[in-house]
Amino acid sequence: MGSAESKDKMHCTRYLNGDGPPPLDEQKESISGTRTLKKIPGVVEGNQPDGGEMKITALRSSVEGYQDNDTIQINFVFENGIQTEMHPRPGQMYRGLRTEAYLPQNSKGRKVYKLLQAAFQHKLLFTVATNNSGEQFVTFSDIPLKTSQKGGPE
Repeated sequence: MGSAESKDKMHCTRYLNGDGPPPLDEQKESISGTRTLKKIPGVVEGNQPDGGEMKITALRSSVEGYQDNDTIQINFVFENGIQTEMHPRPGQMYRGLRTEAYLPQNSKGRKVYKLLQAAFQHKLLFTVATNNSGEQFVTFSDIPLKTSQKGGPE
């Protein structure tokens, strides 16, 4: 038996003995955790609209470039709202946003997820902006997010 076959057999035996990775539902719980992150003193707070949601879903498919890993899908939801004094036109309405971001389900992806979670709590991921038609809407701030499972960083 060659070394590649031995490696594959050892990998399969680990799964059969219950030593493989935990099921996706358990991985999802370990990523999101049940505790709320505390805000970090001294970290600047952004102008992301209040009331946004950040939730994760574990997908049994891969992000391009990480074919050996499942995917963490992060769902962001902001409903329509009224701008505060931190936004371009206080008192006026803005259009909400529903979008997703994707990370590989591995140690680096989980680390990036925790950092994004902290940035979301500090209101740094999204902002209210004005488009060419003068319409106000929620959009990405300065932290780039991978919004497609396919393709490169964008």
